[in-house]
Amino acid sequence: MLQRIQTIYLMLAAGASGGLIYAFYLWGLDDGTQVWAKDVNYVFAAFLTSAFFSVVAIFRYKNRKSQFMLGRLNIILNFILLGFFVYQSLISSGEFYGSEKGVGLFIPIISIVFLALANKAIKKDEDLVKSVDRLR
Repeated sequence: MLQRIQTIYLMLAAGASGGLIYAFYLWGLDDGTQVWAKDVNYVFAAFLTSAFFSVVAIFRYKNRKSQFMLGRLNIILNFILLGFFVYQSLISSGEFYGSEKGVGLFIPIISIVFLALANKAIKKDEDLVKSVDRLR
């Protein structure tokens, strides 16, 4: 059923991972250039993979366990991406390489929040189905 609340959360997570990378840059360099997600190939691939996992999870609504597993895998991927951004901001802090951090560094956090809410709703649905099965 596509009209469940986790579908909305997964669409928002896919929109954050796949759409916001074109609206916000990741960090700025000292010479004034801005680094976008599409400029760093593995970051771009990680964002698109995260969006792909969210879209695939939307259409796995008949199998809630695999939908939940895809959500967890996506959360792990976003934590890895967030860890890379924290590492990148720590090695480039100060006035050497670039002191301007962009809003795009927070996109994995937004995606993690929506994915956690989706997984909570999926778990709630699974518990409801199990409780109804016990009554039969």
